[in-house]
Parts: sequence; C-alpha cells; structure tokens
Amino acid sequence: MERTPNFRLKRIGVWLARAAFIGLAGAVLLVALLWWERNQPLELPAPTGPFAVGRVTYDWTDDEKLDTLAPVPGTKRELLVWTWYPAAQSAPADDYVPAQMRAAAGPAQGPLSLVTRDVSKVRGHSVRDADVSPQQQSYPVVIMRAGASAGVVSYSTLAEDLASHGYVVVGFDAPYRTGVVAFPDGRVMRRMPENNPELCAAKEQAQQAGCMNTLLTAWTADIAFALDRLERLNSADASGRFTGRLDLTRVGVFGHSLGGATAAQFCHDDSRCKAGIDVDGQPFGSVVQSGLRQPFMFLLSDHGGSSDPVSRQIEANIQSIYDRLPPNGRLRIAIRGARHFLFSDDGVLKSHILLRALRVFGIVGIDGRRQLAVTAYCVHTFFDAYLKGAGVSKPEISSTLYPEIQVIE
Repeated sequence: MERTPNFRLKRIGVWLARAAFIGLAGAVLLVALLWWERNQPLELPAPTGPFAVGRVTYDWTDDEKLDTLAPVPGTKRELLVWTWYPAAQSAPADDYVPAQMRAAAGPAQGPLSLVTRDVSKVRGHSVRDADVSPQQQSYPVVIMRAGASAGVVSYSTLAEDLASHGYVVVGFDAPYRTGVVAFPDGRVMRRMPENNPELCAAKEQAQQAGCMNTLLTAWTADIAFALDRLERLNSADASGRFTGRLDLTRVGVFGHSLGGATAAQFCHDDSRCKAGIDVDGQPFGSVVQSGLRQPFMFLLSDHGGSSDPVSRQIEANIQSIYDRLPPNGRLRIAIRGARHFLFSDDGVLKSHILLRALRVFGIVGIDGRRQLAVTAYCVHTFFDAYLKGAGVSKPEISSTLYPEIQVIE
C-alpha cells in the first residue's frame, strides 16, 4: 500500500518525539548522577612521606608596603596564609576548607557546581594546629603559588605530600587577585576584573607582556612579604610552634600556571630562593631574557606537539630560561597524558563521570589521581635533591613506577 506524505510526516514526528524523550530522560539521569556524585564523601590522595601533616592558617597584614592591585589607593597588603608542616602526631583530619570559611564564601553556584565535589564532603590529611614534629630541629621551607585566581587550598594534595616528606609548605590567598578570599573573621574579598590574568592572556602579544608584568610584580612582592613574615615567625612565634623550626637558608618556590611563572621571576629577583619549579606555566618577566642561577625545573603537561604561534612563543621562553640554568641544576619534564587544569585538586574534585567521558574522547589522557601522584613525586624528588641533598648533580627522576615521566633534554 502506498504511504501518503502525511503518513510519512507523522512517522517522522513520532521518531522525533521518541528521540526527544530519550534525550530528555538521558539528561535528567545525567544530572541526577552528577548531583549524587557531588554529594558523596571524598578523601584526597594520601601523602607518600613518613611524617604526619599539620596545618595552620594566618592573617598577615603588611604595615610597610601597600597593595598595588587593590581598588582603593592606600590599602595595605593582606594575605590569608595556609601552612602545612610535619606534625608531631596523627589525629582526625581538619575539614578540607574550614567551616567558617565555607560559610563566608557561600555555596558554589551555577551549572559548573554540578561537576565539582561539595567541599564540605571532602577530607584531606592535615591535623589542625598540631605541634611540629620533633624528629628534626628545623625543616626547609617551600612557598607554593596557586594558578591564576585559584585558592591555594585547591593544591592541598601537593602541599600535604611535600609536608609529609619533611617540608614546611606555605601558600597564600591574596585579596583582589585570588578569586575569592574568605577570611576566618567572615570578611570576603573577591578578585577585581582588571586583575584577571586570563584577560591579560587574551590581549594582543604587544600588550600582553605589560599586563602580565603588572600582575607578576604584585605576585612576587607577595612572596617576598611572606618570607619576611616567616623570618619573624622563626624568631618569635607567639604560639611557640615555629620558633627556630624554619630553615630559611633552604627555601624553595613552586607554583602552577601563573604561579609557576611567578616562581621563576621571584627566583630571578630574590636570592632567598634556592630552588624552584614552574608547573606548566608560561614564563613572563625579565627572567625570560636574564635566566636563573638557582636549580630550576619545568614540569609540563602533554601539549601534544602543539605548533601554533602562541605555543611556539611559550616554548621559546622556556628554552631561553633553560639554556641559562646551571647544567647540573636544570630539568624539563613532561607528563604523558597530563592536562593543564588537573595539576590541582581538580584532578580528584572534578566529576569522575565527566573525566571518564573526556578520556573516552581523548581530551584527557591520564586519570586525575594518577596525574597528581606523578606530579607530587616529581616535586618532592626535585626539592629533596636541591634543598636536602648536595645538589651537585641532577636527580634521577625517571622511575619505573611512573612511566608517564618524559625527561626532555
């Protein structure tokens, strides 16, 4: 029997309705799964060193120098400082983000909150306000800088691992440049739009450097101020916790993304830096032309042989610094399959459903926990060589345990 055009149209309409229903049902199921996953308890990767880990926070205000990126002239620099360290005892871990800070910042909003774990359900491995381990008289200090506008707590996995290997790790959030800074007293300060490094990166090449250098100057000054305050803390900590316990003759600096660029520039500017690491950050500043005298490592994601003009310029800037490093104090490492945004705790906090889908489509080449494990190994192995060891030769960083490591000469 011949079918009329109306009959065919009806059949098409039925198929479209069924497809729409299946698509809607699939979307509802996906949202439900993401919501369920978001609210499940989660533990950060366990530290690999022998020490238990303590954590304490400070609110430090600079009475001598002003914050050049603050919206109101005359504003003093203020930092919310997070410190991880070898602890004397193991005890129940503190909240990933302390409750009063979560309350001050407010709940995560928007559709992207569905693909990130509820931080109130996340647990790390740090004991709040623990005593410093008596196993050593003092410990080397490592300054850690977050990427772009991220909060430093988002790098707790790397900080806890370093602390477990016998380091005092100091990171901080800076008002008006960190996305959101929630102080323990309830004050909340947000990043100013003009201090967004992503807006700098979007500018023309001729304007980009000036924009980034303005931010870089403030970021490196923050590190200098933090080290000044650590010297005071080491001389006379009111709590007694850190008095005489900080070895400020052995200071390392590392960071991710813009934090990595800041590490390189700070080590160029300040001789207190004895070794540094740039984790997948595009270098900026005078360090690109002048180089460094200290041992330094570039730890890179898998860029897959990118050859666009921006990638070539980044590679040239890295090469410029690398060529000027001391031969026994330079390393350039790539992690096969690694992606730029998974060097932070996002490697475990982002939805596993989403990350698995991205792996299926080849967008992500390595499990997030695995990328963090490889990164933590590289970071503490490098600092062990140059802050604890003699540092007369490169560390043997290649490992059968981590075949993802690619050493680039």
